[in-house]
Amino acid sequence: MLLSKSHAEQLCGRVDPAHASPTGRPGKIAANGDTIVLSTADAEGNVVAWVNSNYAPFGSGLTVPGYGFILHDRGALFSLDPASPNLIAPHKRPFNTLSAGFVMDGERPLMSLLLMGGEMRAQGHAQALVDIFDLGANLQMATDIARFHHSQVSNQLTLEPELNATVGSALAAMGHQLTPPSSGRVGGYQAIYIERPAAPGTLPIYRAGSDHRKDGAAVGW
Repeated sequence: MLLSKSHAEQLCGRVDPAHASPTGRPGKIAANGDTIVLSTADAEGNVVAWVNSNYAPFGSGLTVPGYGFILHDRGALFSLDPASPNLIAPHKRPFNTLSAGFVMDGERPLMSLLLMGGEMRAQGHAQALVDIFDLGANLQMATDIARFHHSQVSNQLTLEPELNATVGSALAAMGHQLTPPSSGRVGGYQAIYIERPAAPGTLPIYRAGSDHRKDGAAVGW
């Protein structure tokens, strides 16, 4: 989602690091959906971040002939409120939980980053990037570090057990509504880091990581 500088400053000004903030009005949550994500790269230096999600039980109902998978149906969760920064409109990129992450270093692609889990995606992307760029974790370590999930609809905060033991009581004292510690809603992450881009006569060097909380693996061939 792209915001103007003034709008971003207004939103940031409403955040109090010492106290929990209220969330917006409850919204509708779909049930029985599921998502897969894929980070992939080839010997020529092409890198892709890809996500497919069936928001409702049977997706769009359209199957790709000859391949057997269903096209996703996540054209939802945007806003039609003209005052909302998430208004769907031409030349905008409104926030949507299908967000695929791609990190650039100036003009150079640096990392393909994805995380499953509905509204956990943007939160998980931010947490993984902090782990990598601020805390110095490699891609696999970034999957192993404890995460948290905040549900805007219920305004509840879920910490993984290790994180809850460290900061849970302090967050509760600030007014955050903590659920029992759990790893059930912190998403499933995977990423590819471009260590060395492809150049004439050379192959690119990639590093990869895949979350232990989900099915999947980091594989090279």
